Amino acid sequence: MPLFVSYLIPAVLGMVLMSVNIIIDGIMVSRGVGANALAGVNVSLPAFSIIFSISLWISIGGATLYSMALGENDIPKARSVFTHSIITAIVVVLLITMLCLWNLERVALLFGANEVILPYSVDYLRILFTFGIVYVLESVLSTFIRNDGNPNLAMAGLITTAVLNIILNYFFIFVYGWGVQGSAAATILSAAIGFLVLLTHFMRKDSILKLTFIRWDWTMLRHIIVIGFPSFVTEIAVAIVTILFNITFISYLGETGVASYAIVNSIHSMMLLVFLGVGAALQPISSFHYGAELFDRLKQALRLAIKTAVWLGVVAIIVGYFGADYLILLFGVESEQLFTMTSVGIGLFFLQYLFLGYNMVYAEYYQSINQTGKSLAIILSRGLILLLPLIWILPNWFGATAIWLVAPTAEAITALVLFIFVRRNKQQRAVMIPS
Repeated sequence: MPLFVSYLIPAVLGMVLMSVNIIIDGIMVSRGVGANALAGVNVSLPAFSIIFSISLWISIGGATLYSMALGENDIPKARSVFTHSIITAIVVVLLITMLCLWNLERVALLFGANEVILPYSVDYLRILFTFGIVYVLESVLSTFIRNDGNPNLAMAGLITTAVLNIILNYFFIFVYGWGVQGSAAATILSAAIGFLVLLTHFMRKDSILKLTFIRWDWTMLRHIIVIGFPSFVTEIAVAIVTILFNITFISYLGETGVASYAIVNSIHSMMLLVFLGVGAALQPISSFHYGAELFDRLKQALRLAIKTAVWLGVVAIIVGYFGADYLILLFGVESEQLFTMTSVGIGLFFLQYLFLGYNMVYAEYYQSINQTGKSLAIILSRGLILLLPLIWILPNWFGATAIWLVAPTAEAITALVLFIFVRRNKQQRAVMIPS
């Protein structure tokens, strides 16, 4: 399906560049400041997830309504959805960041910091919360621009952000010696420049996307919130899971365990964004075709997305199995204990990618056609409902190494239940259609 490919390549490439950016952050902090600093930044990542979750909540909910309105050829409604989304994102994020800045050390301790890594976490969080609104605006605008038929510009914004972040990280950490504060500053400043790149979309004559004067519509806002809620849960679950893993690793294996998880989590963030890229490519196509009632094309796009995600998962497992040691060397690890622990972790943790893509694509699909209940069930199952008991049971029964198997087990169970559900639905529809 050429349309799906035209959205898939920019979306996945943009996410890959963004995810490489995350890994480079980890590598530079590890090499330029040290393993404890890397652990401190990893403890701070839930804050990033919280900010990102707000942008996803509003952007995916709003963009889905936006594409449906375009499918119905209702341009005034589409522009109203965009305006509501931008205003809501600004207000919500400013409230959250001000609240967190007021209790910065408590937030860091809540995220799993101890006395050793607390200073690094506080330094990183202070900049991230102060200027987090910039990152949110870039993320929201990028999603709407992709849904407005300009995925290449959305990709260009991400490329600009990723490349600048790598360059600025180098200068701020290695040249100016700003430590983790430099890493946080690089993230925000590069996002601000990426946002300026995205603003060029409004110069296009064929651009439908525009801010407009509105009467505040609480019903529309409720629809945005309901549709986007699974995306919020996806990312907020990442924050909760990261906190739980940090606490679990520090309880069983100390700072070395947290540093090991920080390395694996940096690589995992890359893979997660790749799968999100597949879902991001599917979302505007599904929403538009659903609004236009082109259901055959909708199913075709879904099948292509699932195949793409499963193959990407297989490639990820192979890379993790054969290339774990090379990935660890990038972080400049000198401790043999840390190296061995991380190598084992990658081999076990990467098993989840065989199932994660399948789960994420179906969650995005149901969300994009306004079946948020099914999407939410998938996300809660893989992200919290199964994971919460498993993170207590597996290490208690099988030892600290089993912590790495918590996520793969949760993903596998979710995928199995989802496969059975989808298969039964297809059989029921086949029975209802007369031959």
